[in-house]
Amino acid sequence: MSIQNKINVAIIGATGYTGLDLILMLSKHPKVVITNLCATKNLGKKISYFDKRIKKNLPKIDSVKKIKWNKIDVVFLSLPNGEAQKIVKKYYYKNKKLKFIDLSADFRITKAKIYEKNYKIKHKAKRLINHALYSIPELCKDKINSFRIISNPGCYPTSVQLPLIPLIKKNLINTKDITIDSKSGFSGAGKNLEKKFTHKNLYSSIYAYNPKNHRHTCEIEQQLLFFLNKKINFTFNPHLLPTFRGILTAIYVQSKKGKTGNILRNSLIKFYKNSKFIKILKLNATIGSGNVLNTNNCEISICETRVKNKFIIFSALDNLVKGASGQAIQNMNLLYKYPEHLGLR
Repeated sequence: MSIQNKINVAIIGATGYTGLDLILMLSKHPKVVITNLCATKNLGKKISYFDKRIKKNLPKIDSVKKIKWNKIDVVFLSLPNGEAQKIVKKYYYKNKKLKFIDLSADFRITKAKIYEKNYKIKHKAKRLINHALYSIPELCKDKINSFRIISNPGCYPTSVQLPLIPLIKKNLINTKDITIDSKSGFSGAGKNLEKKFTHKNLYSSIYAYNPKNHRHTCEIEQQLLFFLNKKINFTFNPHLLPTFRGILTAIYVQSKKGKTGNILRNSLIKFYKNSKFIKILKLNATIGSGNVLNTNNCEISICETRVKNKFIIFSALDNLVKGASGQAIQNMNLLYKYPEHLGLR
């Protein structure tokens, strides 16, 4: 911990979409001193070259080798899958005060075999998986101070778990057949989008992709099992939209007999009564991603259908903020016992 109770922060993977949003928010955080911005390319450039929104005078982009690890309090790892685990493995035991907040999938999956099967990457830090906490703050904030490795959840899984887990825990909906339909802006696929998707008219079309084997499916399955202690049958189908940021998820469920839309809605209101970033809208409220863009908020709307006991539960969030960088900062605030909302909006 540095002067005036501020913390020294390094960001590795500074020039990606999530890295830039991290820097933008952390540069305004009253308890943070950014000491290192790291990348593998464009060394020596100012971060404002990549994002004009960042006005503060910050360190120029440099190599990870330049980090003085004994002077860092927390490092954010905004890296491709497979890279964060190497850094955590190398430095976890060297500095026992250092905390890691990983925005990749490297420590999200508790079983290495499942991670390796879904991500086609050999896990090189298996012994540290059990030292990591998968943290959606609203669901596990009481556990966070026992861990030094925080695994930041995926954007789609965050949009699914926030509305679904409280309702299933209260036994308000059937769990035999749940359909999850998610739509995301193309920033969710990262930079170099054209290399990942070769579809015609990529930036003016809607695409469904990987309905059978999307990587986030095993993450959703794992977390539902963890919280509810039983396997939940669901179908997950993600779509890519021709808009930069934002997620809108629609979850199709059947309520238990006699459980009305108002009962479902009131249950969510009660569950999230002390959660600043979760907004439960009126029953049947129109919902979209527009209200949550560039914020750490998640809006949830319970909507009735023409079929009795059939509901669509909508959630909307910014995939780069609540689905990534904002949630990472929220986790950091909890780690250091700062107000949960500090530096966020």
